[in-house]
Amino acid sequence: MKRILIITGIVLAFVALFAFNKMTTRNEETNTYVKVKKDVFEISVSASGELIAEKSIDIKGPEIVSSAQGNRGMRFMDLKIQDLVPEGTLVRQGEYIAQLDRSSYSNSLKDAMDALKTEQANLEMKILDTAVALSGLRDDIKNQHYVVEEAQITLAQSKFEPPATIRQAEIALDKAKRALEQKNKGYSLKIQQNLADIGKQKRAKDKAQSLVDDLQDFLSKFTVLAPTSGMVIYKKDFSGTKRKTGSSVNPFDRIIATLPDLSSMLSKIYVNEIEVSKVKPGQKVTLAVDAFPSKSYAGKVISIANIGETLPNSDSKMFEVQFRLDVSDPALRPSMTTTNKIIISTYNDALFIPTECVQTGSDSIPFVYLKNKTRQVVVLGEANDKNVLIKKGLEPGIMVCVTTPADPQGYKLRGQELIPEIKKH
Repeated sequence: MKRILIITGIVLAFVALFAFNKMTTRNEETNTYVKVKKDVFEISVSASGELIAEKSIDIKGPEIVSSAQGNRGMRFMDLKIQDLVPEGTLVRQGEYIAQLDRSSYSNSLKDAMDALKTEQANLEMKILDTAVALSGLRDDIKNQHYVVEEAQITLAQSKFEPPATIRQAEIALDKAKRALEQKNKGYSLKIQQNLADIGKQKRAKDKAQSLVDDLQDFLSKFTVLAPTSGMVIYKKDFSGTKRKTGSSVNPFDRIIATLPDLSSMLSKIYVNEIEVSKVKPGQKVTLAVDAFPSKSYAGKVISIANIGETLPNSDSKMFEVQFRLDVSDPALRPSMTTTNKIIISTYNDALFIPTECVQTGSDSIPFVYLKNKTRQVVVLGEANDKNVLIKKGLEPGIMVCVTTPADPQGYKLRGQELIPEIKKH
């Protein structure tokens, strides 16, 4: 009997030990712990972006320019890109870049040339009509001269006639002279009138000629050549869509593509309205390019937009931030995707823990659960996207619970002396 009791006691002891170990293991599995770290702590703003060239030369379509004749006949129409070299093509100055569709302006040129022929014919007809009319007037003047001579002869022959006959001859001569004078004045006025009509018609013809010249010059520029050597990068519209073959170019925004200066590159990112106040010109930036994951680059913030904009898939206002890379790399190309981190501030030998370790009660006093069953009040500092600074309340290496433990009521509160300092802030 005694032996049975001993065996039963041993079995119960093993069962109790097994249950205790199970509970301890379960608690350990439930509660995940991390150590309080002491290291360099960075406050940063991270965002993805893309590379752009700091300087570039625009490749533009032809510009509509009125001639000295005050020509207003050229209409403003969108230009369609009929052909465009692939993006990334290396070109030399003067080499082919693009071909624009000529059809719309070719029809305008045909209409202008027809109008020019009409105006030319009208001018020639006006000159011919003037020549015929003036020739007739000159004949009338010549004939009137003969009338005056005849009246003079008649007057000379009537000197032996009665006074009445002499008077009639004098009146006839006076009438002939006055008629000659009127014909001369009429001829002069006719010349001035016809010269004015010819001048008006000539200006109409010159205007038509000017339109033809402008259109021919304009169409000659529909084959777009490289203004300098470089790499062709497609132009983006306001919507972010790249202009390519088949795209239309507005007469007021004639850029088809660009030739960037690859020796000085920028990265452009967008920072939300909550974090943009932390960003200042001159702050250091670390940058990685998705195309070269093994490389990293350094730079500095050079500009921050004053006005935010709403981007697709974003509810908050976003502010454009640009920074310049400190070094050039021929492998970098515009539009490459970048991962960027702006260093706001750096703390050496700082204590920090993961942000999710910090708990708060109804009084908003921050605290953490320690592995030694203590609920420790802590004074917090700045935070980044993962960790938070600990000013007071913890020491390096202490084990802190990441989540709320299964039995929080079993943890004793410590660090109440820090509460007044917390409330001051």
